[in-house]
Amino acid sequence: MTEITLDAFQENIARIRAEIGKVMVGQDAVVTNVLVALIGGGHVLLEGVPGLGKTMLVRTLAQVLNLHFSRLQFTPDLMPADIIGTDILDEDEHGRRSFRFQPGPIFANLVLADEINRATPKTQSALLEAMQEQTVTVSEHTYPLESPFFVLATQNPLEMEGTYPLPEAQLDRFLFKLNMGYPSQTEMSEILARTTGKTTPQADTVIEKDTLLAMRQLARQVPVASPVMDAVSTLVLASHPENPTAPESVRRYVRFGASPRAGQAIIIGAKVLALMNGRFNVAFADITAIAPHAMRHRLILNFEGEAEGIQPDAIIADLLQSVAQVV
Repeated sequence: MTEITLDAFQENIARIRAEIGKVMVGQDAVVTNVLVALIGGGHVLLEGVPGLGKTMLVRTLAQVLNLHFSRLQFTPDLMPADIIGTDILDEDEHGRRSFRFQPGPIFANLVLADEINRATPKTQSALLEAMQEQTVTVSEHTYPLESPFFVLATQNPLEMEGTYPLPEAQLDRFLFKLNMGYPSQTEMSEILARTTGKTTPQADTVIEKDTLLAMRQLARQVPVASPVMDAVSTLVLASHPENPTAPESVRRYVRFGASPRAGQAIIIGAKVLALMNGRFNVAFADITAIAPHAMRHRLILNFEGEAEGIQPDAIIADLLQSVAQVV
């Protein structure tokens, strides 16, 4: 296993950012959090209206990291076998027949699940085992997926035509849910200039797979002080309306709170963010920065919350404030 230092970690992040910046204009926060999730070993759900560069970001990331890239275009008629693969009947030169597994596009390092909410829930659930266990099971045979394995799914807002809400179990498998917003006027002008000229910018490979895995291993070694760990535990438990520490907004608008995976996502994300900021320890500021991305898709609102259009980020802000008062 390749070993890496804190300085080398930061240098690699800077080189990755620079290459992505050749192709992507703006969206710095989204790029940062995608890198946090990738190094943290999780998956990302990107939500935004069409045309904001979600697909371009994933393609560029695969180029920069020299990863085996696979794209799945989710449509209503897509079947689970189209994702994970299937057994096919082969016949040799002697006429003997046998079944052979034909791997699907899920067998890649970086999988782009484009417009994932345009497929039916049955097809969406085909990703569950792969995202959680990094294996695929077909006809009682289990096949491992190569590391690193990273699913970056794009999603149009659920109120748009022809979409299906993702099942809660599927959502919980994503480390982060990130929202992509519109570019500023300056960024829009730069996008138009880059994409309507003679040449299209291309990103180069800056690190290899072994280096990425070493960065992931270093992140796991970052220590977390007991008060910080307790703050994350308190935060997750307070997201449940029946918990005594839940703030008023949670008790009023939340039906089900965040799962333990939310706490895991916050901790591992905070570790990577600390390394990006040149620290080998997790601070409360890292928790505050990561918590919205790790929790916004794990809070299930009740009828009142849905009817009043309450945003999960507003509830998470109340949670962070209440936890800050406790710790």
